[in-house]
Amino acid sequence: MESDDEIGTVPELGLGPSGASTSGRREADGPERAQSSTAQGSARRRGRTPADKEHKRLKRLLRNRVSAQQARERKKAYLGDLEVKVKDLEKKNSELEERHSTLQNENQMLRQLESYHQM
Repeated sequence: MESDDEIGTVPELGLGPSGASTSGRREADGPERAQSSTAQGSARRRGRTPADKEHKRLKRLLRNRVSAQQARERKKAYLGDLEVKVKDLEKKNSELEERHSTLQNENQMLRQLESYHQM
């Protein structure tokens, strides 16, 4: 049975008899050592520990949450800007409709006045 101290430690892979790590480099000690260090180096690159995978997954989830929140905030700001534009355009449209109506009435009165003077 492992002690609490042993559970929290991660064993070092690739330690030679001297205790130095080979870290995936070819050594001049012979072909066996060079092959084992290369195999360990590629295993380190390919196979992540479950803790590393979980850490990366949690980081990705956090980045996604932050990104989604930022997207929601951008959308809210965009919709707010659109609502302001809508109100401005509705106001301008109302003013133009009123001016159009006024000009139509003025035009109609001028035509009536002109026809009255031609008689």
